[in-house]
Amino acid sequence: MGDLYALDFDGVLCDSCGESSLSAVKAAKVRWPDLFDTVDSTLEDWVADQMHFVRPVVETGYENLLLVRLLLEMRIPSIRKSSVAEGLTVDGILENWSKLKPVIMEEWVENRDALVELFGKVRDEWMDNDLATWIGANRFYPGVPDALKFASSSIYIVTTKQSRFAAALLQELAGDENPTRKNIWSRNWSQGGSAEATSKETGAPGAETTLRGRSTCNPKECD
Repeated sequence: MGDLYALDFDGVLCDSCGESSLSAVKAAKVRWPDLFDTVDSTLEDWVADQMHFVRPVVETGYENLLLVRLLLEMRIPSIRKSSVAEGLTVDGILENWSKLKPVIMEEWVENRDALVELFGKVRDEWMDNDLATWIGANRFYPGVPDALKFASSSIYIVTTKQSRFAAALLQELAGDENPTRKNIWSRNWSQGGSAEATSKETGAPGAETTLRGRSTCNPKECD
């Protein structure tokens, strides 16, 4: 049997940082509309720009919403509801996100599942209302579409992104008319999943499995 490759999606095949940041801002406006009463377009652009730098800490998409709100609280003292925003910097987020996240989730009284559902809903609505713009906010890295199209080995895509979004991008940007054949495994690593467990689920005994994931915290290579 030939080789089998399990590839991460965001930051390996696709640069989706722009789309996930814009989706997070859209979702944050829905979740916390009052916070945006004092947010003008300049500040909103600043938040979207800073998202490119803090995105490497994100393991699952809903965390983007938390980052958007935290960035706003860092800039606007009057809206602060968390104890960590004052004096916090981007470097502080990058260094301490695993400690900051549970604190702000508790202080903001947020529910993980509700945020996951909202983030997916906002993306779905964006796709339904303006697919071209949503697709355009993503890009595949140079050479990726051809590499996927002409690969002679079995390819599995392992991602924390909800599978319908990965499939849409594969179809629209990579020209894959049947993206489900790539066996997209959508897993939540932050809840205990692992690349090893996912590769075993492929059910391809005897194949030499090679995992390819992100090996850099480059802000441009983000989920």
